[in-house]
Amino acid sequence: MGSVRTAAARTIRSAWKIVLVAAIAGGVVYYLRFRPVPVKAFTVKSDTVQSEVMGTGTLDARTKITISSKITGRIAALGADQNDPVSKDKLLATLDDSDLRQQVEMASASLEATKASLVRAEAEITRAQAVLTQAKLDHDRSSQLFQKQAAAREEVDKAKEALDVAQAGLDSSNAAKVEAEHQVVTAERTLKYQQARLAEAKILCPLDDGLVTFRYREVGDIVVPGTAIMDVVGLKEMWVLAWVDESASGALAVGQPVRIVFRSEPEKSYSGEVARLAKQTDPETREFLVDVRVKELPKNWSVGQRAEVYIQTGAKADVPSIPQRLLLWRDGKAGVLVDDGGKARYQEVGLGLRGRETVEITRGLKVGQVVVTAADGDNSKLTDGRAIQR
Repeated sequence: MGSVRTAAARTIRSAWKIVLVAAIAGGVVYYLRFRPVPVKAFTVKSDTVQSEVMGTGTLDARTKITISSKITGRIAALGADQNDPVSKDKLLATLDDSDLRQQVEMASASLEATKASLVRAEAEITRAQAVLTQAKLDHDRSSQLFQKQAAAREEVDKAKEALDVAQAGLDSSNAAKVEAEHQVVTAERTLKYQQARLAEAKILCPLDDGLVTFRYREVGDIVVPGTAIMDVVGLKEMWVLAWVDESASGALAVGQPVRIVFRSEPEKSYSGEVARLAKQTDPETREFLVDVRVKELPKNWSVGQRAEVYIQTGAKADVPSIPQRLLLWRDGKAGVLVDDGGKARYQEVGLGLRGRETVEITRGLKVGQVVVTAADGDNSKLTDGRAIQR
């Protein structure tokens, strides 16, 4: 009898333990499933929403030139180095010009010699004209005397021969003058050519406002025509060459404002505007180039650095808006969780313009309504009707 009572007591105690465990487990489950979920609240505001198209590109200069030599020579001096600002006609490099100076001196001396020969030719013409004049007088006199039978035929013939020789001498002097004039022209052109080659030994900057971005050569290097000495970019107009998806082409236009975010300063935006839209799309990436004019550069910048551009394609003022991160998507439709008397309720919404961080709400919400999201970011716990704690 005692053993039966003992067994019954043990059974009752085991049953109570099971009931207690089940009760505790039930309480825990109830607490986890139905306790108020801590949330963060956001009030729907009336704000300005700007829609943007994003692209990624690199910083570049609209004007880029490679400084090179037109002649062969040895670099005697360099007038600029990397990162040096340069302006128009700034001396960038000088080639050894000793041989070129000699060529100029020789061409100058040759010109003076040809000019002297021209003077001699002109003097010879003057002499030949005087000889011809005298020969004509002698011929006329002898002809008159011959007609009066006061001179022999031989004298007339000699006078005629002298006249012909004098005329030939004048013709020869005139031809010599023409030749000397041609020689002077040739010598002048040769001198100008040698002077131009001498001037090409000094390599000047062709840009008004430039910057040396890279130097390839050192003093003493031999260069030939076309050899790169340094790269210079124009600072008057810097662009970001950005690749944008072709689907955005219909919303873009020249002159649209742009926010530029350089990866070196991800927290700061710089202003710009659309300068040019390419008319060719890459067949593989389905993107096209948008040239964005940069209105302001970072303190430290470099050609080729990466940047994101955000092109403003539209704007609306005083419209209901919320942060885009509050949106939830169900079956491809946008919605949010609203505070409905202390409980979460899913509300489908209509979307308008979408900005970088905010989005316009066209239906489903009103200004002043409260949108919530789980404090720990896990919105799976916020089912319809779930109690929330703000």
